[in-house]
Amino acid sequence: MSSNSPASAASAPASPPSSNTLGTDAKLIGLVGLAHAVSHFSQLILAPLFPWLKDAFNVSYVELGAVLTVFFVVSCIVQAASGFIVDKLGPRPVLFVGLGALGLAAFGYALAQSYWMLLVCAVVGGIGNGVFHPVDYTLFNRKVAPTRLGHAYSVHGITGSLGWALAPAFVVPIAIAFSWRVALASAGAVALVVLLVLWIYRSVLSLDAAAVHKATGQGESSPAGGEFDFLRIPAVWMCFGFFFFYAVVISVVQTFAPVAAGHLHAVPVALVAVCLTVYMVASAVGMVAGGFLASDPSRCERIVGVGFGLAAALALLLAFADFPPVIVPALFGAMGFVSGVAGPSRDLLVKKSTPPNATGRVYGVVYAGLDIGQAVAPLVFGRLMDHGQYTSVIVGLALVQGVLIASAFNVRRVRRTALVPA
Repeated sequence: MSSNSPASAASAPASPPSSNTLGTDAKLIGLVGLAHAVSHFSQLILAPLFPWLKDAFNVSYVELGAVLTVFFVVSCIVQAASGFIVDKLGPRPVLFVGLGALGLAAFGYALAQSYWMLLVCAVVGGIGNGVFHPVDYTLFNRKVAPTRLGHAYSVHGITGSLGWALAPAFVVPIAIAFSWRVALASAGAVALVVLLVLWIYRSVLSLDAAAVHKATGQGESSPAGGEFDFLRIPAVWMCFGFFFFYAVVISVVQTFAPVAAGHLHAVPVALVAVCLTVYMVASAVGMVAGGFLASDPSRCERIVGVGFGLAAALALLLAFADFPPVIVPALFGAMGFVSGVAGPSRDLLVKKSTPPNATGRVYGVVYAGLDIGQAVAPLVFGRLMDHGQYTSVIVGLALVQGVLIASAFNVRRVRRTALVPA
């Protein structure tokens, strides 16, 4: 395919400045990673406190789960819309608003006097959570040297996993020592402290608005409706589907898989609780290795295929093999590691399918699939858990991981025939 073909135009990246130094890129990657950790941290500050909230508001677990559903549905809508705002205003102001909203939501949870106040705060939190992927990847793709993008995506994934791991370890001890309200207020303080750090180093996060407008074709001569032309690229929707199924995997692992495996292999409760932590830590380690493998973008589909293929095999082993309970956390760790290795290459799938004039918009739409997947998965797999179908939960996890493999190669297939408006 010639270099000036439509598909090539669709996947050509906007080149960052050639004068980038390792120190400059490292500082940007670190600050973006810190913000991303707060996003994932804020997603899990409520769930570990459900036993306290259930008694405090006299509600069921289904009603508490609905609070999280509201959070992710709002986040999905905002994520798709915020990409357009990032492309117009630049990522930095949008990032500051997002962090502020997450902090405000946590303080609102802490002060809530009724269940409905929790729902309102979930809306605020969803608004804050929805901005991060368009912001983060716009900064990476426009400011980080291409040779270091794999490492940037690796750090991004690692900090997200660590944010998830930190949330329960942070809020539960504080709730035990003081109260759930103090725990949630403390979580809000974490978001505001990180916002202060990013404000101090705001120059690192700057992106010239005029340059953004020029790169995104938002000048006076840009054709009407051009902002939505990227929606006609098939690879964008294939990436959306990929991230939907990826979110299902994450949701099942975080919510049901450890408990289901515990029932299948008579794992003690204390050991079941360790499975998720082991998975997340191993996933973070895998992402370090994945960052090096992703230095060659041409092999990202194969890395994703191998990573999730091994993860699916490990899930089937959990479902059907017979082994001592102590092996279960080790298998979760192995599953987390191979999934983590695929993480940076997963993000490169999107970059290779992104037109240079629509970075924020594409990432906003594609990563909205994450929020939809996390909102839908509990409804399907929760029903299996309620009926005691624990093997089906683990097999379902393996099947979704298998779908991810097919989705990754479908992204490559449709990218080669992508239609980009002239």
